[in-house]
Formats: sequence, structure tokens, C-alpha cells
Amino acid sequence: MKSNLLIQRQTAQAARKRAAGGFDDERVYVNLHQLNLLQHRARGLSFLPKQPVHSLLSGRHASRIRGRGLNFEEIRVYHPGDDVRTIDWKVTARLRSPHTRVFTEERDRPVLLVVDQRIGMFFGTQLNMKSVTAAQVAALSAWRVLDSGDRVGGIVFNDSAVETITPHRSRQTVEKILQTVVQFNHQLSADSAAQPNAAKFNQVLEQVVRIAKHDYLITLVSDFFGCDDQSFRYLQRIRQHNDVIAAFVHDPSASKLPTSRDFVITDGDLQVELALSGKRMRQRIEDSTSGRIANVLALQNRLQMPVLPISTAEQVSNQLHKLLGHAARSLQP
Repeated sequence: MKSNLLIQRQTAQAARKRAAGGFDDERVYVNLHQLNLLQHRARGLSFLPKQPVHSLLSGRHASRIRGRGLNFEEIRVYHPGDDVRTIDWKVTARLRSPHTRVFTEERDRPVLLVVDQRIGMFFGTQLNMKSVTAAQVAALSAWRVLDSGDRVGGIVFNDSAVETITPHRSRQTVEKILQTVVQFNHQLSADSAAQPNAAKFNQVLEQVVRIAKHDYLITLVSDFFGCDDQSFRYLQRIRQHNDVIAAFVHDPSASKLPTSRDFVITDGDLQVELALSGKRMRQRIEDSTSGRIANVLALQNRLQMPVLPISTAEQVSNQLHKLLGHAARSLQP
């Protein structure tokens, strides 16, 4: 007689495979070579304004993405040839001689990639695990930032640990970010002793508040497990002086569970078989996933934060090029 939850563990085999470095299934685990190859696929991506008309970031939800912008330097006497649009008319009237405002263009802006590798990300029903999808989003973003001449740093976290990489404009920094992502990714397994830690999401956001004081671009790459009212408060504080983009990593099963009686989850060694015919089982899973999607939609609506829905069922680079440069898709509950 089948139970609703049947766990078949091949613990010894899994341990031997990991000890031998057996992470060769790129749908389940990432590797540094794979993430480095994404550098050429990052060309053409942009998280800044001046997006194509159909880009997700050109719409109303992206109205606060600032781009590089200008820094005010000083007010000085107007010189012939100065742009008349920079004349400060109040100062001109008070001093009775033309004065103009002088601006300098921002040289760069630090970009902080926040990458989720918690145990809940070790899941996928089609092409990739969520953890693999998140790692690829981070790699594409990091390479694009480096190519644009900006500084890039990262916060990589799982259920128990956080690793911070200070933003720098160097290939070595990008490689350090990707190496950290790979390290955290390889700690994931179906027989892991890690307990899902919803509170870690807000702990990481609190750390972002301390780091990103002004003019950062923060890209959150996560399934947003643990996103709640406190998350909104942290994000409001972060957005006062920074820009934030949410890359919401989701699996198609979050919106529609398979109707098959036998739903098998595996990491290549361990298998979990769920019988989804039971109404209570389906209802619990659907309530959990729909609630999380509702929270992410609230980020988009309440905070006017761009949300990029990234599916585990499609190639990540293709999705980002569509979302940031072609026909954008809306996230639906």
C-alpha cells in the first residue's frame, strides 16, 4: 500500500558521489565553468533606464530606476557656451548676474547581488532546480555589470550562513561571487540536515540596509520564502536611497500542480514520491505557493519595485533578454 509521502534514500551512494565531486548534472548543481560561459550571453542586458518600449523596466513598475544620473557640484558664474537649461534663476535674480549649476556624471554605481541558496531552492519539476536558476541569474547579472564598468558585489546565503563580497570593479570579484555561489550550491542535497529558515530572508535584508547606504542597485534573486510585512519595511528603507529589482525564481508547479497521481522529486540520488490525489495535500501546497506569489505581487504594487519572474522551466538568458529587452511578461497570481 502506497503512502502519500514515500522517501527512498540511497544515503551511502549519495555520500560517495558528493565525496568524489559528483556534481556533473547541470540541472541539479552549478559549476564555475558553466557560470563563466554565461559571460557572452550577458551582452545586451541592461538593468538601467532607456529600455526598449516593451521592456519590463520601461513600464510604470520601474518608474524609480534611476540609472547613473548626475551629481551636483557647484554654482558658478555663467560662461558663454554653458547650457542655458542649467541656469539657476533664483541665484541669478538674487545676485543680479547669470549663474549656472555645474553637474558631473556619476562614474559608476555599486551593484549588490543577493543570491538565495537555501534548501527550499533545491527544487524543480522541469528544466532546472530553483537553486541552479538563481545561480545563473546571478552570473548573467554579474558579468553584465562588469562589462558596463560598474562595481559589483554580492551577498550569498543559505539557511544558516551568509557570505558577503564587497563591490569592486574587477573580474576577480565576479569570480569570487560565482565561486561562493557554487560553494553554497554544492552544500544542497535532499538528505541535508538543513532546516528551512524563513527568518533568514529578513536577516539578509537587514544586512542589505546596513551595507547599501546610497545609490546602490540591489538585485534580489530568490523564491522569496519568508517575505512578510517586516520585509516590506526593510525594502522601503532600502529604496529610499537605492534601487531594487526582484528576480522572483519560481517553478511552474507553484501555479499549477501536476495532476499525475505519482509525482516524483529527485536530486539524482534521493527520491520523494508525492501522491497529489489527496485534496488536503494539494490544498496545503497550493495555499503555500499562492501566498508567496501574492507577497511578491505586493512588492510590485505597493513598492513600485520591478519584479522579474524567472521560471525554472526555461533558459534563464532567454528569459532575461525577453524581460529586459523585448516583450515583457506580467507576473500573475
